[in-house]
Amino acid sequence: MKIICEKEKLLKGINAVVRGVPTRTTMPILEGILLQTNNNELKLTTYDLELGIEYNMECNVKEEGNTVVNAIMFSEIIRKLPDTDINIELNENNLLVIECEGSLYKLSTMNPDEFPELPKIVVENSIETDQTVLKNMIRKTIFAVSIEENRPIFTGCLFEVKNNRLNVVAIDGFRMGWVSNSLSNYSNDFKAVIPGKTLNEVNKIILDSFDYIKIGVSKNQAIFEMENCKIVTRLLDGEFLNYESVIPNNWDTRIRINKNILQNCFERVSLISSSVIEKEKKYPVKISIEIGKIIISCTNQTGDAKEEIYTETEGRDLEIGVNPKYFLDALKAIEDEEIYISFGTNISPCVIKPIDDTARNYTYMILPIRMKEE
Repeated sequence: MKIICEKEKLLKGINAVVRGVPTRTTMPILEGILLQTNNNELKLTTYDLELGIEYNMECNVKEEGNTVVNAIMFSEIIRKLPDTDINIELNENNLLVIECEGSLYKLSTMNPDEFPELPKIVVENSIETDQTVLKNMIRKTIFAVSIEENRPIFTGCLFEVKNNRLNVVAIDGFRMGWVSNSLSNYSNDFKAVIPGKTLNEVNKIILDSFDYIKIGVSKNQAIFEMENCKIVTRLLDGEFLNYESVIPNNWDTRIRINKNILQNCFERVSLISSSVIEKEKKYPVKISIEIGKIIISCTNQTGDAKEEIYTETEGRDLEIGVNPKYFLDALKAIEDEEIYISFGTNISPCVIKPIDDTARNYTYMILPIRMKEE
């Protein structure tokens, strides 16, 4: 194998595929990047047996060949080389020789025949959407994915195509994020639960662009395909929660509020709630709703915090305790200037929705925390 690559193009490909390298493994071959040439293209592949990434790029191929090189070492060397063409050659001793201006490196390689093949997916259902749309939908839900392995199905996001809309839903048992977007091309209805780890990596690779990305699913695998990159992943097994059935349809108390003002208040009160002095303890924040205003407060051994916001309120007065992080995560994901927050009792979930409910483009639900009697 003998190739000449532009550093910028090569580094872009490496940065994409290195996300498929496992952090821990008993198989050294999985710590590598598979390099394969084909005509005037170089294909980079990584695979941790759950998530696989392929990236194709143009390069000047002098001699065809393939090899596997340690991903971290290879990427760090390429990253630090001068911004010019890089010569890469596999010599007779199976060392990968990297030359660039006055730099010369020789890296040990591994047998490419031992590198596991990515699953060959027979796509049963698929959709296409803008990369920027998918990126935004993942950003608005991924924070609500569970990190608890005792309920594996909730460690992923539900991708549901229904009535030609894509719904992405994340639930961790204490909160839910749901975003929805219409599809420009007709698609059959289907459901798939994609691991949160995969979606985090997909979100780092895709661009804020109107270029299309195709998402295809089979019985137990999914594939994300872009112009020069392909990402394959296993799907999570199990039945996802019927999320629509748990969202309250009625409310007893509702506020219409400026999202940024509320977010700023929560960020300030969180300084007391998440006390540095008492790292092991997390204190809830109390929301008190009265006619024309809400009061956000927290009291603990560190001190007291109180924020008062004048806003539109409907229904009865209410006091409820919430985890401020859950509120902040949802508020940071919302771009609207004003939002509705609906409440039932002080032990039923509160729901955050857009003012224009016909848009149906997001809904957040947060379970309250029982407050200690004062």
